[in-house]
Amino acid sequence: MKRNFVFLLIILAFTISVLAQQTGSLAPAENLVVDGIPPIPLSIVEQVGRYTEFRSAGFLSWHPTKLEMLAATRFAETPQIHWVKFPGGARTQMTFFPERVGGASFNPKSPDYFVFTKDIGGGEWFQNYRFDIQTGNITLLTDGKSKNTFGVWSDDGKKMTYTSTRRNGKDVDIYTIEPANPTSDKLLAEVSGGGWEVLDWSPDSKNILVREGVSINESYLYFFDASTGEKELITQKKEGEQVAYSNAKFGKDGKGIFLTTDLNSEFLRLAYYDLTSKKYKFLTDHIKWDVDEFEQSPDGKQIAFVTNEDGIGVLHMMETKTGNELKLPKIPTGIISGIKWHNDGVHLGFSLSSARSSTDAYSINIKAGKLERWTFSETGGLNVEKFAEPKLFHWKSFDGRMISGFLYNPPEQFTGKRPVIIDIHGGPESQSRPTFLGRYNYYLNELGIALIFPNIRGSAGYGKTFLKLDNGYLREDSYKDIDALFDWIKSQPTLDADRIMITGGSYGGHMTLAIATYYPDKFRCAVDIVGISHFVTFLENTESYRRDLRRVEYGDERVPEMRVFMEKIAPLNNANKITKPMFIIQGKNDPRVPASEAEQMVATLKKNNTPAWYLLAKDEGHGFSKKKNRDFQFYSTIMFIKEFLLK
Repeated sequence: MKRNFVFLLIILAFTISVLAQQTGSLAPAENLVVDGIPPIPLSIVEQVGRYTEFRSAGFLSWHPTKLEMLAATRFAETPQIHWVKFPGGARTQMTFFPERVGGASFNPKSPDYFVFTKDIGGGEWFQNYRFDIQTGNITLLTDGKSKNTFGVWSDDGKKMTYTSTRRNGKDVDIYTIEPANPTSDKLLAEVSGGGWEVLDWSPDSKNILVREGVSINESYLYFFDASTGEKELITQKKEGEQVAYSNAKFGKDGKGIFLTTDLNSEFLRLAYYDLTSKKYKFLTDHIKWDVDEFEQSPDGKQIAFVTNEDGIGVLHMMETKTGNELKLPKIPTGIISGIKWHNDGVHLGFSLSSARSSTDAYSINIKAGKLERWTFSETGGLNVEKFAEPKLFHWKSFDGRMISGFLYNPPEQFTGKRPVIIDIHGGPESQSRPTFLGRYNYYLNELGIALIFPNIRGSAGYGKTFLKLDNGYLREDSYKDIDALFDWIKSQPTLDADRIMITGGSYGGHMTLAIATYYPDKFRCAVDIVGISHFVTFLENTESYRRDLRRVEYGDERVPEMRVFMEKIAPLNNANKITKPMFIIQGKNDPRVPASEAEQMVATLKKNNTPAWYLLAKDEGHGFSKKKNRDFQFYSTIMFIKEFLLK
């Protein structure tokens, strides 16, 4: 009887498979929870196939002695570490995990191994590992359970310092380790809070430079004695004054610190802080934009830095002694990140992305003035030269303030007023920038939908005053920015104000839900990705190491007056106002916005008989990273758009 039962199960599985082929639908994988989503026709899978095959390759690290690099790219399901031996060379895969691999860095003094970081299931409990080049052996360097940052090498290559939540899950303490000897791992200093970040070692390896982040507007710099763990505050704390220090690194002689700060400025300026005189010398007064990152050359004679100029990344090179800027070769317009000098002091590596080019690894030969492209990521056979370029535009909000965003128009073959997708970024202390849209190009090129990426108040990149305009009780003002955007769309002859979809991820997901309750008659449908449905439940359930940092932005739910305000504006409490179809997407292991935020919203929408689709991935966190999950999300979203936006 048991054998017959097994045989019947096999026949049943075969029958289901045949029926699926006959009906022409894609069955969701076992790791996906699908609710309300109709069967995905295989015709959609075929139509969009090439748009799911974009790859990217981010620059990670230089080899310490050879002109070779490590890059992160995906050939199968998830990004892995690859070795590239020359510009345009083959990407040789080094790691083969089912989960994504994050950062990686060679020991700056030895080619024998590199260290990399990886989590499991999107939970962001990152662990550090050592990869031995000769044997291919991989050794765990952290505890295997807590959240650990990637860390920073000492100049002599003997040690790394990093932060970890292993003591209590809430505070990110400071640790040191000799990666060649995992048993050397030790707790250097206990700290309080989740905003601590190690930045650099002093040239003599005696001190560690550490940043304490209270919010994006307020942070402090400390020295920690690398032997005793004793700390010394470097930057001043003044009553009623908030100053941000975004990054900091020792000068090569150890006598001062290069840093970026908004001290006495709207923007993050590059400065040099003399440790003896306690005085600042500001190096980028002539640039009225944020300095995103910087890197000093090995000999200390030049400093490379990247500015964020209205969303565009601009690379600069400056002589540290004179402050004179050096001429660089022409670099494609786009987003530049991850700049790192090779030990030879001649080559500067970085990642570059643009509207018509996925992220790839590049370098500049400073002596020859030559730009070289190391990776050429695949584009599914599509001609990216015909992809839409972004248009920077502005609109006036309710209080007269000008808000900006990027508009992508579909090809000219689509005539008449075009439907619109408004995609709101997360953060909220982040920024929509004109980077490669990847799969979104399908909406433009094949469906004829215009795309708008707004930078509403609270976005980064436009000064510290603008950054604070949505904090706490000002939250509703950011909703009003989108209401004003609706009016702007209505005034545009090429855009269809009667066919608008709202979407966004993380805080952008919250904005999507909030807009759906505040302005239910101004859009057709909405897609919420890992969004906050109620600030109170979010703050009570987000991981403890990030809770206080988020309270600075959203408000403290433990304060009675603030809690009342949060209850008043919560999309969950106003879900009865949502009348348009909603698609909610969530990762079960999300440590930032817990899955409960999505689950309670879906349950409420169903109770109100509002059309609701729900997609949950059991092996994902704050957004989907595995290709098979991202593909199913993409197919489902296209179906949702065709059904509720385009019909």
